[in-house]
Amino acid sequence: MKVKPELTFDSLIDQVKSDVINWRRYLHQHPELSFHEEKTSQFVYETLQSFNGLEVSKPTKTSVMARLIGKQPGKVVAIRADMDALPIEEENTFEFTSQNSGVMHACGHDGHTAMLLGTAKTLAQLQDQIKGEVRFLFQHAEETLPGGAQEMISAGVMDNVDVVIGTHLWSPLEIGKIGVVYGPMMASMDTFTLTIHGKGGHAALPHQTIDSIAIAAQVVTNLQHIVSRNTDPLDNIVLSVTQFIGGTTFNVIPGSVQICGTTRTLDSRVRETLPELMERVIKGITDAHGATYAFHYVFGYHPVVNNEQVTRVIEDTVCEVFGNEALDMMRPNMGGEDFSAFQQKAPGTYFYVGAGNQEKGIIYPHHHPRFTVDEDALEKGVKMFIHATFKLLEQ
Repeated sequence: MKVKPELTFDSLIDQVKSDVINWRRYLHQHPELSFHEEKTSQFVYETLQSFNGLEVSKPTKTSVMARLIGKQPGKVVAIRADMDALPIEEENTFEFTSQNSGVMHACGHDGHTAMLLGTAKTLAQLQDQIKGEVRFLFQHAEETLPGGAQEMISAGVMDNVDVVIGTHLWSPLEIGKIGVVYGPMMASMDTFTLTIHGKGGHAALPHQTIDSIAIAAQVVTNLQHIVSRNTDPLDNIVLSVTQFIGGTTFNVIPGSVQICGTTRTLDSRVRETLPELMERVIKGITDAHGATYAFHYVFGYHPVVNNEQVTRVIEDTVCEVFGNEALDMMRPNMGGEDFSAFQQKAPGTYFYVGAGNQEKGIIYPHHHPRFTVDEDALEKGVKMFIHATFKLLEQ
C-alpha cells in the first residue's frame, strides 16, 4: 500500500522539530543588526551545507540561498525568511537571551530563519518527490531601508522563479491560528526628513526672530490635514511625525528645527501623491512666516499585495493541514515589509503564523524588549511551508 505523502511530511517534520527550536534559540542568543549578519549568515550557510541535495551560495555578503532541484522538471517556488535583529536591549530572563548588548531578536526573525532551515532539511529528504525546484532565500536587512530584498534580487535570486511565499510569526495572533489576507496586506513604508530654517535669537525677544519651533509645530499639526481633508476617507493612510529635533537651552529660540517621520498606505496610486501634498503644506506655512525649508522624501518598501491564486493555495493548505478553525481571515495592517520586493518579480503571498499565548504570558508586541514567541508555532510554520510548496509545485 502506498504511504500518503501527508504522513511522510508529518513524520519528517516531527524529526526536525527539536532542531528548529534549537536553531531558533541559538539565533536568539546571537542577534545581529541589518547589513551586519555575518555570523548569522555563516551559521545558516554551514547548516544548509550539512543537508544533502542542496546547492548553497551567498548572493550577497550577509544573505544565503539554497536550491533544491527535483528529479523531474517543473516550476520554481521560492520561500523567503529574514534574519536580522533590532537595536533593542532585551529584558527577557529565559536561558537563551541575547548575548549581544543592545541587540535583540524582537520581531521573530530568529524563528523565521529556523523554520526555513527546518523546511529545507525536510524537503531535501523528499527530493525524489519534487517536480521542479524549491529555492530557499535567507534575507538580510529587512528592518532597515533600503532593505536586503532588492539587493538579493539584483544578485539574481528571483531569476526564473514562478511563485514566492513567506510568513511572519505574529504575536497578536493566538497560537494555533494562521492569518491569511487577500490582496493588499501591508503598507508601503516611506520616510521623510524636513528641516525648517528660521532666524534664531533671544527667547525674550521673539519679534526679532523667525521662530522655527513655532513654525514646525504648525507644520506637524497641518500635515494631518492631508489624511483627514486632502485624501479620500476610504484610503488607508498613516502620516506619523516621529522625531522633532531643535533647540539647545531654555532662553534661545533655535535657528532651525528638524522633523522626521514615516508615511504608510496600501494604495500605490495614493502613495505617489503624498510627497506633493506634504510639500504644499510645508511651503505654505514656511512662506507665511518668512522661513525656508529643505524636504527630503524617500520611497521605501512597496505595499505587500498578495496574489489571489497563491493566497487561495495558502488558505486551502491551512484548512487541509490544521482544519477550518485554524483559519483567520485577517484585515490588512500598516506595517511595512520588503517581502513586497519579491512580489514585484513573481506572484507571491505572505501569511501570518500565530505565535502569541496568553496562558504562557507571551503577550508582548513586536519590537518590545520582552517580545518572544510560543515555540510551538515553529512546527506549524514548517508544516505550512512544506504542504504549500508541494501544492504550488503541482499546480
